[in-house]
Amino acid sequence: ERPVEARVDPRFQVLPEPEAERIYRQAFDLWLQQKLEDPPEGVRRSLRRVSRFDDDEGPVARLRRAGWELAAWRDFPAPWRRDSSWARNNEMDLLVNQVHDFADMTRTCTNPKDTFYHDTWKGRQVSDTVRNAERVRSRDYDGIEARLVELAQDRGFAKPRQGYDSNWRGTARRKDTLAAHAPLTGALASFARAADADLAALLHEELRESIDRYEQLKERLGRLDFVDLLVRARDLVRDHDHVRAEFQRRFTHILVDEFQDTDPLQAEILLLLSADEPRVRSWREARPAPGKLFIVGDPKQSIYRFRRADVGTYQLVRDLLVSRGAGLVYLKTSFRAVPSIQNLVNAAFAPQMKGDLRTLQADYIDLLPNRTDPTDQPAVIALPVPFPYGSRGVTFTAIEKSLPDAVGALVAWLISDSGWKVTERFAATGGHGNGRESRVPLAARHICILFRRFEKFGSDITRDYVQALEARGIPHLLVGGRSFHQREEVEAMRAALSAIEWPDDELSVFATLRGSLFAVPDAALLEYRHRFGRLHPFRISKGEMAEQLQLIPPVLELLGALHRSRNYIPVAETVARLLVATRAYAGFALRPSGEQALANVLHIAEMARRYEESGGISFRGFIERLREDAGNGVAGEAPILEEGSDGVRIMTVHRAKGLEFPVVVLADSTATLAHNRAARHIDPERK
Repeated sequence: ERPVEARVDPRFQVLPEPEAERIYRQAFDLWLQQKLEDPPEGVRRSLRRVSRFDDDEGPVARLRRAGWELAAWRDFPAPWRRDSSWARNNEMDLLVNQVHDFADMTRTCTNPKDTFYHDTWKGRQVSDTVRNAERVRSRDYDGIEARLVELAQDRGFAKPRQGYDSNWRGTARRKDTLAAHAPLTGALASFARAADADLAALLHEELRESIDRYEQLKERLGRLDFVDLLVRARDLVRDHDHVRAEFQRRFTHILVDEFQDTDPLQAEILLLLSADEPRVRSWREARPAPGKLFIVGDPKQSIYRFRRADVGTYQLVRDLLVSRGAGLVYLKTSFRAVPSIQNLVNAAFAPQMKGDLRTLQADYIDLLPNRTDPTDQPAVIALPVPFPYGSRGVTFTAIEKSLPDAVGALVAWLISDSGWKVTERFAATGGHGNGRESRVPLAARHICILFRRFEKFGSDITRDYVQALEARGIPHLLVGGRSFHQREEVEAMRAALSAIEWPDDELSVFATLRGSLFAVPDAALLEYRHRFGRLHPFRISKGEMAEQLQLIPPVLELLGALHRSRNYIPVAETVARLLVATRAYAGFALRPSGEQALANVLHIAEMARRYEESGGISFRGFIERLREDAGNGVAGEAPILEEGSDGVRIMTVHRAKGLEFPVVVLADSTATLAHNRAARHIDPERK
């Protein structure tokens, strides 16, 4: 509707986020190749930065990710401020001397096993690196900046153990060295903040060119991403008076749920559509027509920051509406939880949530009860960690190692031995009314294990929990996990598709025959290759062979047939033929947690369809994309939440939003609640 005024191709297609990110990656790589001939200051300094211990993606991938995040906020093009008074090189000269002095003081320690000496080794390393480099060349300020920022971020150096006086008998005593350490760490932290802010402002301007290339690629393809849809819709409503007036007449009542997940562009569109005066173009001046706008939101549930949701926008719009006559009503009664759970939540959150607008912290409203506590079983369980102690007392590492098995044991006890019951709701006949409630024995489908994140330092933290459940024979469904490409059934499918595309790749052919699709024993595969020379779909032995080897020729013939037809039929059809020929549907479904395995395999076929819909034309292109996605870990596991599916749900708080489970286990208790530094600050006044 109204593509001309919106300045879009009437035949445009919407870009799914993975495809949009892939197109940006192409634009970025082309841009970076040109810039590397003579890199601008921000790019040059960024590429010298050392990857942190929790960031193994490398400087180029990190720079690409920064550009992709800026692309998501490209409707805020105002340049970022640089502090013109900050003398970068002078600051580094002073700080390097301070690092040298501290490193020299620590070298007077007489015992290299002293804990303070050990924990501050990074400072000596930086000092030695700088001194050695400057013996053969002039001072490298970009390299020194990277070293100093890395040192500032080193947790061991920032918070070392204190050591012992008996190990410090040289010219510098332990107390003197400790006294020098505190101002050094403060100076390092101050320098890192200033250097990061300066670098961010430079990159904001320099990465704009990569975003422009991304825009050009999308325009050439006739595609629009998520932000494009919002920007074009906002511009259409804001800049065209007749369009805005027509929409205002058409939409007589507007109801918005989950308003805390609204981003600034959506809020702007909403207020313009609900305005009582068609001539108003600024959303800040819009006054909603009486009775036209009804919004519902809970700022405590604003968890979609990755989708541009901003609780500050919620608070700003709420206050603006109230100032113009809107009514504000608080919903306090909780119909889901029993009083014991409500009391726990109230006690935990009320002291923390004080309604601080500066930090975008919401007010907390105490929950009021509606249900009653059960008398025969507890509503809240504090699960002890079996082995929380590490080499330095209670440690996150020790907790994370022992907690999965404890959770698995708890879930097994709840299902098999507790005898507890939960309330289950049944839909009303014909879909009308509230239905009925019944107390039923607790089963696996009633339990959800909630995580704040699924990854830590690039590793999947759910795997230990999955293994703990599988070891006890408990069915489970991993909803939205990032381990899709690491699943055995997905690896088997990827190997089989690679063998179809590259029949000369004997390793892929071997992996396919050995994998779960065909399950040919190792001994048979090795004997076949020893006797007939190689495993190849187009060099199949027709002679007599032992019974255990007779499984292999039909499999090779199947791979050869699929190879010959692969570019003449849709990619999804090749995947389907492979699954039918191997009876994989039944094989995967009959496994423990078979629903998840089958859904993952079918998800590959769905990915093939999406690949072709996005313009992919070759079977090889799809395999290469699968391999690329596996390397980047960009695909989540196929979701399964069909009503009645049995199994413990394993999901993140994001995925669980709006769902209800009788039993919820809060896992991943070591997750940091907030980063030490804000990822971004959105200033609507300086768009």
